[in-house]
Amino acid sequence: MADGPLVLAVDQGTSSTKALLVDGTGTVVARATALLSERQPRPGWVEQDADELWQSVRAAVRSCVDPAVAHRIESVGFSTQRESLVLWDRRTGEPSGPLLSWQDQRTNDACHDLVAAGNGPLVRAVSGMPLDPMFSALKAGWLLDTYDPERRRAKAGDLCLGTVDSWLLSRFGGEHVTEVGNASRTQLLNIDTRQWDERLLDLFGVPVAVLPRVVASCGDFPSVRGLAPVPDGTPVRAVLGDSHAAMFAHAGWRPGVVKATYGTGSSVMAIGDSGDSPQLCRSVAWDVTGPVLAVEGNIRATGRTLSWLADLFGVDVPTLLDEAAPTAGPVQFVPAFGGLGAPWWDPDAIAVLSGLTLGTRRADLVAAALHAIAHQIEDVVSAVEATVGEVRLLLCDGGLTRSARLMEIQAETGGRRVGRSAEQDLSCLGAADAAGLAAGLWDRSDLERRLRPVDEYHPSTDHAARAVERARWHVAVDRARPTALSGRSRA
Repeated sequence: MADGPLVLAVDQGTSSTKALLVDGTGTVVARATALLSERQPRPGWVEQDADELWQSVRAAVRSCVDPAVAHRIESVGFSTQRESLVLWDRRTGEPSGPLLSWQDQRTNDACHDLVAAGNGPLVRAVSGMPLDPMFSALKAGWLLDTYDPERRRAKAGDLCLGTVDSWLLSRFGGEHVTEVGNASRTQLLNIDTRQWDERLLDLFGVPVAVLPRVVASCGDFPSVRGLAPVPDGTPVRAVLGDSHAAMFAHAGWRPGVVKATYGTGSSVMAIGDSGDSPQLCRSVAWDVTGPVLAVEGNIRATGRTLSWLADLFGVDVPTLLDEAAPTAGPVQFVPAFGGLGAPWWDPDAIAVLSGLTLGTRRADLVAAALHAIAHQIEDVVSAVEATVGEVRLLLCDGGLTRSARLMEIQAETGGRRVGRSAEQDLSCLGAADAAGLAAGLWDRSDLERRLRPVDEYHPSTDHAARAVERARWHVAVDRARPTALSGRSRA
């Protein structure tokens, strides 16, 4: 490893925590991964252990950083899963209950009640997002109802409530803070003022005293403490939501760039403003030299679709990918395990497998799952295109993009060029890019010139054949949305 300054980036995701060490040219010189577990104590409930998340960060950093070079780390950056929520004791730092995952659906009934009471338009107008159990606000109400029902400790400031970024930063000590992009995903933030909104706090029953101070993406964060072998006092210079960090790594501020991240779920994002589109969210992408808005659609189950099949058949995901049939045939799979996200925003949707015959084999189900992932992405890309203009190249990242077969299907499904990043850890790299920028190790023009290689995939089928497949998919989606078909509106 050449001499010079280093940047440490940590990406805390749903199924693992990754760490990268990057040199002054932006080259990755070391990396490590620590796996994470999750639990489903009841149908629709998805939890993680907040302490396990913190220990996974420590384990990934310990495996990544050689103690001999730790003193050369000049800047640390974090990217984190976003809508997941933790409640903890301000004095002891101990979690009060589980971390509620972004996948968790236990607040579905409360969501129904708020929609029925006519609160959907206000929530969307102020927060930029539809009422949906994925976002943090309903989780905040559930945690407080369960562990502080009278809100005495919350109002007194004895409890802290925060997304994963604020939970990890709290391990370093200092003020209770959260990064603005992560805060914008809580559904408690006014997307225009970028401050906690009193109307939303009252609606969801969240006292402001329990919430962190909102800071910029390269803001005033606590310095590292207890993250050996990184020296205590090493500055944390950047924090981003994981999807936002992947967009940053694509130099996504450039016009016409649209990215799709394939993880447990998926985010399709472009810089811009969705206005009053009912299909997409408005988020703060980042605030590095000023706030930047993004238009985004979120999908609940992409990689999770394949891991569910792998669990079902007792094999691993690579084995499934290797045996996928050339086509799905008549089989359609809508993986609405916890409802459907964008562009439908229907938490009442149910998972549907249709077109099965006595001749259907496992390989056909895998092919149907791959096509379902591609169709879900294209549904959101089409909605983004209607907002920001023509999408000539869809930039793809995330672990599932290792499947060349999936990338081919994605290009065919949308009839557009697909660019697969050669770097699988783009969220981590985006955090490194932002942290190095804040440290003065490079500037934005350096990042724009730092072209990261992509493998391109091009469609070969004609528009008519593609239209038939898209229509078949949307018929299957209709089957998965019985309440929507009966005229019940969620958004």
